[in-house]
Amino acid sequence: MDALVEVSGLTKRYGDTLAVDGVDLRVLPGEVYGFLGPNGAGKTTTLRILTGLIAPTSGRVRVLGGTPGRPDVLGKTGSMIESPAFYPYLSGLDNLRLLAEYAEVPRHRVDEVLDLVDLRERSRDRFSAYSLGMKQRLGVAAALLKDPELVILDEPTNGLDPAGMRDMRRLIRELGSDGRTVLLSSHLLGEVQQICDRVGIIDAGRMVAEHHVEDLRGEQELLIRAAPRESAHSVLSGLLGADAVHRYDDMLRVQVDPARAADLNRALVEAGIAVSELHTSERALEDVFFQLTTTGAKSDVG
Repeated sequence: MDALVEVSGLTKRYGDTLAVDGVDLRVLPGEVYGFLGPNGAGKTTTLRILTGLIAPTSGRVRVLGGTPGRPDVLGKTGSMIESPAFYPYLSGLDNLRLLAEYAEVPRHRVDEVLDLVDLRERSRDRFSAYSLGMKQRLGVAAALLKDPELVILDEPTNGLDPAGMRDMRRLIRELGSDGRTVLLSSHLLGEVQQICDRVGIIDAGRMVAEHHVEDLRGEQELLIRAAPRESAHSVLSGLLGADAVHRYDDMLRVQVDPARAADLNRALVEAGIAVSELHTSERALEDVFFQLTTTGAKSDVG
């Protein structure tokens, strides 16, 4: 399948600072792609390159089959990079009408996008009176004005309260279900895990993984609560190898086929260890993220 966004060896340098270092990523048609990384990892810089706001230092970048920033590419791309900026003393409606005129978009499209982001009732209020969540939704509305094929959103839930985050996640899921392709950046692991099909993880300017969310989370594991825990750790490490057994809060996380649960339970009991809890678990995306960004791993995760 041809990618809508294809980046190879992307590098961006500001003087002695290497903001983006050899990034490769592919965004496929119809998916919601999460670009995940801590603040300062290079997410916004990459998205600014993809929208033609800045030029890369080196590397190959193709968006919708063309060069970022060209009129034919911009005509099929909607974006919200960093905080949305509008005229503060104009209403949300008038701000969108002004943008629609610049973009040569029919006026009826303004009403359509206001409905999409659930802002119709407050559309005549001044932008300066909007809450942060309303400002973010108006930014998404502006990104959708041209009915774009590709939507690029930079930290769309940044600064929102829980209700605002919930509404924004719902909106992004709806965009994906409508057949649009969505590329969003985030430092919020739960957000990406809930709404994205695939995720690329960036740390210190370098991509450390790119996979389907479920593939990143990997196979099921066993969580075991046993006492004494250190003795249980020793027994399990002897059976499975030290790399398969990890301390997890007051439990042990064991990377093993869950079908072996009975065998492991028996071995622990025979060693005089009391097992009070044993169940299957899937690694959360949070676990994968911290494993990758703290160990400096640069390879795929299965």
